[in-house]
Amino acid sequence: MILPTAFGPAHRTTERPRTQPRHDAATAHRIARSATTTGSDLSTGDVPAWLEARLRAHAFRVDRIPFAAMDNWSFQEGTGNLVHDSGRFFSVEGLRVTTPRHRHQQWHQPIIKQPEVGILGILVKEIDGVLHFLLQAKMEPGNRNLLQLSPTVQATRSNYTQAHRGTKVRYLEYFTDPARGRVLADVLQSEHGSWFYRKSNRNMLVEAVGHVPEHDDFRWLTLGQIGELLRLDNVVNMDARTVLACAPIPDTQTTALHSDTELLSWITAQRARHDLRAERVPLAGLPGWEYREDSIVHESGRYFDVVAVSVGAASREVAHWTQPLFAPRGLGVTAFLTRTFAGVPHLLVHARLEAGFADTIELGPTVQYTPANYAHLPAEERPAFLDDVMTADPARIRYQAVHSEEGGRFLNAESRYLFVQATDDSAPEGYRWATPGQLSALLRHNHYLNVQARTLLSCLTTNAVRL
Repeated sequence: MILPTAFGPAHRTTERPRTQPRHDAATAHRIARSATTTGSDLSTGDVPAWLEARLRAHAFRVDRIPFAAMDNWSFQEGTGNLVHDSGRFFSVEGLRVTTPRHRHQQWHQPIIKQPEVGILGILVKEIDGVLHFLLQAKMEPGNRNLLQLSPTVQATRSNYTQAHRGTKVRYLEYFTDPARGRVLADVLQSEHGSWFYRKSNRNMLVEAVGHVPEHDDFRWLTLGQIGELLRLDNVVNMDARTVLACAPIPDTQTTALHSDTELLSWITAQRARHDLRAERVPLAGLPGWEYREDSIVHESGRYFDVVAVSVGAASREVAHWTQPLFAPRGLGVTAFLTRTFAGVPHLLVHARLEAGFADTIELGPTVQYTPANYAHLPAEERPAFLDDVMTADPARIRYQAVHSEEGGRFLNAESRYLFVQATDDSAPEGYRWATPGQLSALLRHNHYLNVQARTLLSCLTTNAVRL
């Protein structure tokens, strides 16, 4: 057999290619064990105090400023788009959305355009026979409490190629050099489809090979510990949650209300039947939006604002910068209705149409709305299941906590996340019952579940809730 070398001409070898198992069941069981185990590096009860100590150890400051006070950002001549002088990072542009089947057949909105694929990576290591996950105490300007647990690496391409001329991203080499670790999960996943235009990140879990240097802003935690922390408000950030949702876990349920093929066919049919056109347009003069010195707001006072901030963060790759942020109006409500069929837990997923998705439709939770945006509507016109979740008897609520959305682009964006027992087994058009195992299997592929659904699945992966 003739095989090429990495750097030279082909050479002859007698070694024959070897096959290996297509699936690594052992890793799934190791991850499941970690979800039932306490840690060796830091006790769960000590994590809040450690985060508070890291907050005190660095100087952090976030201030609202007028757009004109931003450094290196400006409204582009002609389009009015909000852009960085370098042409890197991201831009705020306008979007015109047309969809005949939607209640609002056309609307306009600002949207974040960030074509770079970032890396969200968590380093994994076996300590005392149990897998631990290396999380960072990371400051994000949009977090209400500033510091939360984030992935080992959370960086856009502009960040890790040092377009900001700052320091290197710590531990990045474990996710870019195959010799430094063994990949446990690696998949492209979307960000918020309502606020990002076709944005994806590489979600990675990598088991480290050899010694991993320590740093005061990082700690090793088991999945079980992370699950306990997910029961607290605003401790585990969105980027960590989406990566953890992608972890391979054992699926002991062999039956479901709908077969995997039926579920995939239904998703494909949902994507095929929706006609959505999302066209990027100039931010200047966007219909329905008002432009002020320090914000861009919707004329109704609902949805979200575009604002500017000045940030000081001694622990970040750059100690000071300014940037735009999206600031939602009101606390979101995001929930899965749950029900058991023949002893098998199921979740009611919604085929969500969001203008920024690359594939038009992704599966979201049963409810994913900001109630304040619909308070003016009569009950019959409000979104399906929203009132049911908001008025649910506490006895039906299996889990609830407030979690921040992406703190690098959104200011004080938070949602109340819930698992709520359903009162019946109805699944209207656009909804379908699926098992957690079926949804976890879909996460081995790109763009099937949105980031809100992944947050809730991370609560199952880590045993923060058991159905």
